[in-house]
Amino acid sequence: MTKTHEAAPVVAFAGAVRTFGEVRAVAGLDLTIGRGERVALLGRNGAGKSTSISLLLGLDEPTAGEVRLFGEPPQHAVRAGRVGAMLQGTKPVPRVTVRELVNFVASSYPNPMPVDEALELAGLGELAGRRADRLSGGQAQRVNFAVALVGDPGLLVLDEPTAALDVAARRSFWQSMHAFTQRGKTVLFSTHYLEEADQNADRVVVIDRGRVIADGSNTDIKQAVGASLVAFDLQGRSAPAGLASLPGVLSVATRDGRVQLRTADSDATVYALAQLGPVRGLEVTSAGLEDAFLALTSPATTSASVFSAPTQKAGS
Repeated sequence: MTKTHEAAPVVAFAGAVRTFGEVRAVAGLDLTIGRGERVALLGRNGAGKSTSISLLLGLDEPTAGEVRLFGEPPQHAVRAGRVGAMLQGTKPVPRVTVRELVNFVASSYPNPMPVDEALELAGLGELAGRRADRLSGGQAQRVNFAVALVGDPGLLVLDEPTAALDVAARRSFWQSMHAFTQRGKTVLFSTHYLEEADQNADRVVVIDRGRVIADGSNTDIKQAVGASLVAFDLQGRSAPAGLASLPGVLSVATRDGRVQLRTADSDATVYALAQLGPVRGLEVTSAGLEDAFLALTSPATTSASVFSAPTQKAGS
């Protein structure tokens, strides 16, 4: 590995475009990820996440622009064993035990971690002797995780990794993922469980319409779209007129008989709301990542980047 490649970021998209006929699934994606980062990739269905991951793993080629892993084409990094992936839709291999499967995968990497260590990290110590095709959905997902990390890759790509896992298994999974990144490894994961992104990523990237629209820490993204939510009950009545024009209000939504106002100044909003009449079930909270995500990806939001990525860590 040359010094240039050693200093390169782990992931680098530069103006990456991927078109399918008239459809631009990825539309000029710029993204850089450094060593040791835990990055959540978020987006609506059809936003370009899956296509971006395919480009990242060398499963597809960009129509224009460039994608690099560790300073080289994705296919080179994958063949060198520097990348592990846990993708959706994988099927268990029949008639082999979990240990046999993980051991076989480990043998294809130049410098794998010990198989027992991978099994323990994935929470499979007690299932190592079981047939891989006779496990529950959650257990099979843990096998996929062990297969992805046993090569001890510098980059681990996880696509909806906790699908089919129960609450306890999810907690165990994220503990394992944190232990993996403490070795200086990089993890990029996509998820529809936004609370998991909030709790387990140190950086969140939101893509929409095939490009990055927000990139920063969880706190940065929440603050960028309004830091507070003001909610109250309708109790069978219609929502008062003029809510969108109240001081500080950035957006208005009605869900399950409650009105939710996203506001940049909760004090001013509550004071003005009280002037409209009695308010029932009033609640003021900080905006969560889910609220920020919905605001960023609403049809009214432009596709321009909300803010830039933080300074990157040194590459591996």
